[in-house]
Amino acid sequence: MSKENAARDLLARVARDYRPAVLASSLSVEDMVLADIIGRDGLDIGVFVLDTGRLHRDTLDLTRSLEWRYGIPVRIHQPQPQAVDQYVEHFGRDAFYEGVDLRKKCCEIRKVEPLRRALAGKRAWITGMRRGQSASRSEVAAEENDPVHGLRKFNPLVDWNEDEVWAHVKRCDVPYNPLYDQGYRSIGCAPCTRPVVAGEDARAGRWWWETAAARECGIHFAPDAKLIRIREQSARTATARTGK
Repeated sequence: MSKENAARDLLARVARDYRPAVLASSLSVEDMVLADIIGRDGLDIGVFVLDTGRLHRDTLDLTRSLEWRYGIPVRIHQPQPQAVDQYVEHFGRDAFYEGVDLRKKCCEIRKVEPLRRALAGKRAWITGMRRGQSASRSEVAAEENDPVHGLRKFNPLVDWNEDEVWAHVKRCDVPYNPLYDQGYRSIGCAPCTRPVVAGEDARAGRWWWETAAARECGIHFAPDAKLIRIREQSARTATARTGK
C-alpha cells in the first residue's frame, strides 16, 4: 500500500471510529495535505487553527483557501485576551527572546491553553507531524495515546519525507504558504520563525536563538508530557514483565 493510501485509510478510520475528531492545523504544508485528503474524500473531520495573534498574514490567508477550495469550515481559536495583556504588561510583548521560560510561557498562553479548549469534547485529534522534521520527533507514532488531553492522537504523515509531501502538493495542486518559497520549512509565529539554510533540519528556524537541541512549543512535547510518556512506557514494561 502506498503511503498516501495508508494515510487516507487512517483518516477514514478516524472519521468512522472516533467521531468527533479534528485536524489541528497549523496551516503547514503537511496540514494542508491532510486537509486536501479530508476535503477530497469528504471525511467527517473538523479543522481548527490556533490564531496566536502573531502569525504571518500569509499563514492566516490559508484559512480562506481551505474554506473556498474544499468547503471545510475552519474554526479559529485565539488566546484569552486578559492572559495576553498580563504577559505583555509584566514582561513585554517580545519577552520570549529573553529566556526559555518566558518563551514557553508565551507559547502556553497563545497555543497550549487555546488547544485545550479546541480539543474539549473531542475523541481524537490529528496532526501533520513527521519523524523527519527533527530529532525530537524521530519516534513519533502514527497512532498514540495522548495522556495530556485524554484522547487518541493520529499522525497520518509520520513516515512521509519532505519530498513526498511536496509531490502531493504539486500533483493535487494543494494551496500552501508562499513563505515556503522564501526558504521557510517550518512556519510558526512571525517573530519566532526564520528561513533555514542548507544542512539545517526542517524545524531549525523555530526559536533559533535558543541553544537547546529540542525546541517545541508545548503542544506536542511539553516537559510534563515527556514525563507522562516515560511513565507510560515504564508502566507498559512493568505490565509485560509481571503479566498484570
